[in-house]
This record gives sequence, structure tokens and C-alpha cells, in this order.
Amino acid sequence: MTDDATDRDAAGVVAFAYEMGVLKRLRRAGWWHVGVRDPESVAEHSLRVAQLEALIASEEGGDPARAAYLGMWHDSQETRIGDIPHSAKPYLEVASNERITEDQVAVLPEAAAKSIREAVAEYEAAETIEARCAKDADRLECLMQAVEYGEAGYKRVTGWIESSRARIQTDFGQRLAEAALQTSPLAWRDR
Repeated sequence: MTDDATDRDAAGVVAFAYEMGVLKRLRRAGWWHVGVRDPESVAEHSLRVAQLEALIASEEGGDPARAAYLGMWHDSQETRIGDIPHSAKPYLEVASNERITEDQVAVLPEAAAKSIREAVAEYEAAETIEARCAKDADRLECLMQAVEYGEAGYKRVTGWIESSRARIQTDFGQRLAEAALQTSPLAWRDR
């Protein structure tokens, strides 16, 4: 038998997990500008970001698990505000990701809430090697998605490629960006 506090904790985690499930249905809106009718979801983006973060952190001397953890939460706030394209951001006043996260995790048990708050704050501050790798992975994933959409026939993806590439800071992240521009998205099939 469980007590009321445990039941509240379990219900809070489940409610939070349902909210995070919205990320599976929430599309990355910026791609609509170039005509992609069914762009990837925020969850699909976040998965590859977390994978890339772990790999970049491994090569940059960071903790790959910590970097991947940051990636799991880097866009979780979009359940509340949607995926806002960069072109819209100058016209909107949006709460900080830390503030949105604070509201999101209010239903969680304290240890879980603290873990997510700290991960979001670390990502946003970008002061640790893991956070810098995480930021680079987010940019690299966008670059790679632009390459994939370009290969699929969508035009005008160059802006995403150039802006993402210009903001990558780690040595390994820069090497990956260069390789992504030189490697076919289907190269893995030939191995």
C-alpha cells in the first residue's frame, strides 16, 4: 500500500510524462517556411540532439551521459509555448526556459524536479563543457536536418545550414558539421 504523498508523486510524474508526450506531436515550425509539410517533431529532434551531445562530449572530454541528459530537456518547454521559429522571436516576449521549466516540474517530487531544473539552467548558461557540447549538438542536428531536407528536394535550406554551422563552437562539433556537409545522408547504407 502507498501513502498519499507517494500517490501524489506518482501522479505528478505521470502527468509530467503525458505533457512531455506532446513533444511527439509538436512539429518544428521553422521548416514550414521552406515548404516541408510534415517536419520532424520536437521529440524526434531532441532524440538526435541527445545522441549527438553524447558523442561530442565523449570527444571533447565531457561526460557523455550528462550532455545527453541536457539534450533531453533542452526543448521540453515547447509543450507550453510551441516551437517558435527564429523569425517570430523578435516579436514575442516569452518567459525564460528556466521559468517555464519551474512551472512544468512543480508537480514532480523534489529530487526529480531539481534534476530537471538544474539541467535546464546548465544548458541555458552554457558554462560547462557538457552544456557547450549540448548547444553544438542542437545546432548540428539542425544543420543535418537541413541537409536531409535539401536532399529530399526542399529548396532554400542554406540559411539553416549556414547559421547553424557558424554557431558551433567545439572542435569536434565543427569537424562533424564539415563532415555532415560532405557526406550523403544515405552513406550509412553503403557500409
